[in-house]
Amino acid sequence: MSKSIYVGNLPWSATEDQVRNLFSQYGTVNSVNLVSDRETGRARGFGFVEMAAADAPAAIQALDGSTMDGRSLKVNEAQPKAPRQPRY
Repeated sequence: MSKSIYVGNLPWSATEDQVRNLFSQYGTVNSVNLVSDRETGRARGFGFVEMAAADAPAAIQALDGSTMDGRSLKVNEAQPKAPRQPRY
């Protein structure tokens, strides 16, 4: 069983490997997905880390508010995406 963790306020320069290394200190990292802008391809400053459910709480507690390249990270359990209202 795994848990999805939201990671916000990432520096634009952050790579998937850097985020994986940061979280792997607290357990098994199954995947890292950094979100990029569809049109420009630039990083949007947030992403998701998939970790073993048993390891996720320790990683969230340890890393929420920690800094990466001078930016204070926002780390919490990912919430399911809310349905979007249709645009007319």
